Amino acid sequence: MSADPRLLLADLLRTALASVAPDHAGVSITLERPKQASHGDFSTNLALQLAKPLRRSPRDLAALLMAELPASMLVAKVEIAGAGFINFTLATAAKTAVVGTVLAQGARFGRGADTGVKVLLEFVSANPTGPLHVGHGRGAAYGASLAAVMDFAGHAVSREYYVNDAGRQMDILALSTWLRYLALFGIEVPFPPNAYQGAYVVDMAGEMRSAHEARFAKCTAADVLAGVTDVAADKEAHLDGLIANAKRLLGQDYLWIHDFALTEQLGDCREDLEGFGVAFDTWFSEKSLFDTGLVARAVAELEKRGHIYVQDGAKWFRSSSFGDEKDRVVQRENGLFTYFASDIAYHLNKYERGFDRVIDIWGADHHGYIPRVRGAIAALGLPPEKLEVALVQFAVLYRNGQKAAMSTRSGEFVTLRDLRTDVGNDACRFFYVLRKSDQHLDFDLDLATSQSNENPVYYIQYAHARVCSVLAQWGGVARDLLDADAAQLASERELGLCARLAAFPEAVQSAAADYAPHQIAFYLKDLAGEFHSWYNAERMLVEDEAQMMARLALAAAVRQTLANGLALLGVSAPSSM
Repeated sequence: MSADPRLLLADLLRTALASVAPDHAGVSITLERPKQASHGDFSTNLALQLAKPLRRSPRDLAALLMAELPASMLVAKVEIAGAGFINFTLATAAKTAVVGTVLAQGARFGRGADTGVKVLLEFVSANPTGPLHVGHGRGAAYGASLAAVMDFAGHAVSREYYVNDAGRQMDILALSTWLRYLALFGIEVPFPPNAYQGAYVVDMAGEMRSAHEARFAKCTAADVLAGVTDVAADKEAHLDGLIANAKRLLGQDYLWIHDFALTEQLGDCREDLEGFGVAFDTWFSEKSLFDTGLVARAVAELEKRGHIYVQDGAKWFRSSSFGDEKDRVVQRENGLFTYFASDIAYHLNKYERGFDRVIDIWGADHHGYIPRVRGAIAALGLPPEKLEVALVQFAVLYRNGQKAAMSTRSGEFVTLRDLRTDVGNDACRFFYVLRKSDQHLDFDLDLATSQSNENPVYYIQYAHARVCSVLAQWGGVARDLLDADAAQLASERELGLCARLAAFPEAVQSAAADYAPHQIAFYLKDLAGEFHSWYNAERMLVEDEAQMMARLALAAAVRQTLANGLALLGVSAPSSM
C-alpha cells in the first residue's frame, strides 16, 4: 500500500465527483492533514470549492460526494465537518504500511519523482577578499540545505558560487597585500584606513616575500604616493590613486600579485566551505563575463531595445521604468562598466544556459537590488518571473544571554571557521536553518553546545542513537524487520509515529516549494519528540516476538527517516552519543 494515501483518497474523490458533477471531474483535489487528531487523518475542501459553480450548499454537496465514494479498505471512517469539509480517518493497516515502505526504500524514502525541472541555485558568492564570516555561514547553510531539499524533491539542481574576481575590491586586496609586503622591506607607506586590515593580508605578504624575496619591492614610498590625493581630503580617491600607481610601478607583476591574492583567498574560502559540508558544481568567474564580451553584449542589447540613454558621458539603464527607485549607470564616462552591468550579463548568461528556474540567495541588505535586476531581465526580453530571490538575514551570536564578543585574529568579525571550531559543524548547520531565512536569527552558543533536550540538534541525534542502541541490543538482522507484522502496531503513540513518518515526503515537497529547509528541521524535532515519548512509555524488546519485531521495525523506520532528514540539512546521524 502507498506510503502517501492522499493519492488513493484523491482517486476515490475523483470517482465520486465523476458521478456527482461530471463536468468538474478534472478539478484539482487538495487533501490536507488536519491540525486536530479528532478531525481524522486527511481533510478536503472539495465541496466548498465546488459549491458556488454547482449552486449547492457545501454540506449538501459533501453528502452527495460521500454517498458516491467507492468502498475502500484504506478508509475506516468518512465524516462531514464544519461548513462542508470531508474528513477521512484511515484504517489501521493503511497507517502502519508506511513502516515497510520506509525500510524498503531506505535512503530513498521521501525522494520525489523526477520533475525534469532544471534549477540553478547561486549562493554565498562572497567577495574573495578575506575569510568567510558568520553572515556568510548562514547563507551557506541555507543554500546548501535548500539545494539538497530541492534535489531530493525531484529537481535537477546546479549549485553555483559567483566569484567576484574582477573590479575594484580585488584591486584593493592586491594593493593591501603589496603595501604590507613593502613594509617587510622597510618601505613604509601609510596604510589606507579603507584598505583590507586583516592579519591574513600580512600573512599573504609574508608568503610573497618567502617565494620572491624583494622582486616586488623595487620602488620607494615616494614612488607609491606620487600624485595621490591626500587621504584626509578624499580617502576613496586616495585609494584609487595608490592602485593606479601600483599598476604603473609593477607592470605585469601587478597581475601576479592580484592573482596570487585571489587564489589564496578563494582557496581559503573553498577549504572553509568544504569543511562545512558545502560544495558547488560551478565556481563562475565574473572576469569571464568581460573576457567573453558578454557584458558589452548585454549593454548593447539594452541599448538596441531603447532602454539606455547617455548623460554626462555615461550610459544609464532606465531601471525606473521597471520598478526601481531610480535609473542606474551601466557604463561610466571613462568607458568602464559598473558592477551592475556585470550582474546583468551574469543573469543573461544564466538564462542562456537553459535553466527553468534561477534562484539567487542574497543578504537581506540587497533587497533593493531585486527590482533593478528583474527590470534588466525584462528589458532584455526575458521572463523576469523565472528569477527568484531568497533573502538571508544576518545571525547574531549570543553567549550567557549576551551578544558574544568572539574576536578573531583580525579583530574585525567572527569568522565561520571560528564558529565551527566553537560549536561544531552539526550545530552550525542545524541552528542556521532553524528559522526562515528572511527572519532575524539569534544563535545561542550555549544551547548549541549543550547536551540537553533543549538543544534541538542533540535531541534529534539522540533519538537516532537511541534506536541504534536498541537494535544493537536486539542483535538481529535488519532485513528481517521487513517481514515484521505492522498490524501489531496499535497504540495511539505508534499510530501517531506512523502518521508522522508518512508526512515526511510531504514535508520535503513543501520545503522545496517554499524554499524553506527550516520546515525539515521542524519536522525532525516533531518526529524525535514523538519517538522519545513512545520510547519512554513502551518497551521494545518484549517477550512477544511478533510485537517486538513490529516495534523494532517502527523504530528502525524512525531512525531511517531521521537520517534522511538530517542529511538534507548537512547534519550527521550518530549511532552513539
